[in-house]
Amino acid sequence: MKDEYKNFIIFAVIAAFVLFAWQPIVDRFYPSNPEPTTAESGVKTTPKANPAADPTADSPAAVRDRNTVLAATKRIPIDTPTLKGSINLAGPRIDDLVLKQYDETIAKDSDPIRLLSPAGAPEAYFAGFGWRTEGIKAPGKDTLWQPSGNAVLAPGKPVTLTADNGQGQRFAVQISVDDQYMFTVRQTIANRGTSAVQAVPYALVNRSGESKDKDTWTIHTGPMSVHGGSADYGVDFSDLKDAPAKFDSTGGWLGFTDKYWLTALVPDQSKPFNGQFRAGANDSFQADYAPAGGGMVQPGQQSSYTSRFFAGGKDVSLLQHYQNDGRIALFDKAIDWGWFGIIERPIFYYLDWLFRHIGNFGVSIILLTFTIRGLMFPIAQKQFASMAGMRALQPKMKALQERHKEDKPKLQQEMMKLYKEEKVNPLGGCAPTLLQIPVFFALYKVLMLTIEMRHQPFVLWIKDLSAPDPLTPVNLFGLIPFDPPGFLHIGVVPILLGISMFFQFRLNPAPMDATQKQVFGLMPWVMMFIMAPFAVGLQIYWITSNVLTIAQQQFLYSRHPALKKSNQATSG
Repeated sequence: MKDEYKNFIIFAVIAAFVLFAWQPIVDRFYPSNPEPTTAESGVKTTPKANPAADPTADSPAAVRDRNTVLAATKRIPIDTPTLKGSINLAGPRIDDLVLKQYDETIAKDSDPIRLLSPAGAPEAYFAGFGWRTEGIKAPGKDTLWQPSGNAVLAPGKPVTLTADNGQGQRFAVQISVDDQYMFTVRQTIANRGTSAVQAVPYALVNRSGESKDKDTWTIHTGPMSVHGGSADYGVDFSDLKDAPAKFDSTGGWLGFTDKYWLTALVPDQSKPFNGQFRAGANDSFQADYAPAGGGMVQPGQQSSYTSRFFAGGKDVSLLQHYQNDGRIALFDKAIDWGWFGIIERPIFYYLDWLFRHIGNFGVSIILLTFTIRGLMFPIAQKQFASMAGMRALQPKMKALQERHKEDKPKLQQEMMKLYKEEKVNPLGGCAPTLLQIPVFFALYKVLMLTIEMRHQPFVLWIKDLSAPDPLTPVNLFGLIPFDPPGFLHIGVVPILLGISMFFQFRLNPAPMDATQKQVFGLMPWVMMFIMAPFAVGLQIYWITSNVLTIAQQQFLYSRHPALKKSNQATSG
């Protein structure tokens, strides 16, 4: 009996630790954002680092109002079905961009997501294009380019910008955009001089500050690249403060990823390039690349280089479209599926298919749960049969425990012999639980990672299934002007989760050990606190799973009446 009390006290201490320490643990490893984040970012400069390219970006000391900064330079408007903004003719730079189809919050009057902002404005974030030259003057960040062609950049309506260095070289940047988030940039230098010149084109993405979305071991945010045939999630912002991260590749891309948003420089996929990430002044960070090679342009000739620039939401089907039809290497790796990608992708595709046919994402999650439980039903039958066999062996096991209570090794041998004779697997009841773990984690990643799930409502007060339940009885459902701290913000849905788990455990065969009974009695309420900060869509999945498990248990008890009687006797 003393051992039982000792075990229970240990469990109680662990439970208390979980309740009070779980929130910071979740914040560090499993971030969940009640308020959707934006991907705005900032101002930067960069030191010399890459011998093949030396693009630098300004980092003005003063930060001014964004509209003031935008009005200070001449611009070409951008207007597509998904994007609105402008190109800065000084640079040139794509430094003003909002995403029409995504709002910052679920409020009706919410502003659209602003992805790019000009240098000198709050949270500056921009792409620039230029040349590194030797012996001649190249256009700089203050060069005012002359536009020709269309007055507005739109799908099918490219804009050409030109600049002359006064030394016989003429530079041109032609920018086009599709109906989604991909810009195509063609950089051309025409050498009208009398001698050969060296000019290497480069492109950069420059941002101020780190991503607002936390970089964790489950979800990578920050610098990201594909090179050498694989995706590299191993560089974070803090690494760049110590030293630049450089690589060489043929095919691939580089840029910055947030949870839902991406900026990516895509070099010519058939030619080698030198890429790097680096930190600059004023908490700035930059990704840039230049084609490998000398870049010599003979007199009377011209040289062109075509690249692409992506700035938008990480829509799964769109990324795969660019990867397959646009021939961009591993572009769908912009979504960090992680270890369980082999499970996450089918779950996502099935959920997305359900949503497109039903129109309600919460209902789609419920139907997904029905599907998973249906697929696991044969395993659950074996689990209950195993538990029934174990229950039937309890008298014999007790006899062995009494007979060999002083000889533990002998007891283990006799118990294994008994299992073998009776053809019972003591671990048979664990299989469904173990199989649920990767499915549960995969659904967590799908809800947290994919932009398709962002801001999806369910019913009543649940307006965003990718965020925690906002309604809690702790402040009388908002009637009291008090916002409970994370570990006390227990929403209605997590409470329903605890209740459903309580009734599910009540139907489970009761364990023989008294301490285990106490542990299982407390577990639903501990899990209620643990799950509260997670996406409500994940909680709906678990509640539905618990309800189906209860129905399944009732059915299987009808198939194994001896197990139910034994359970009722033990519970009583």
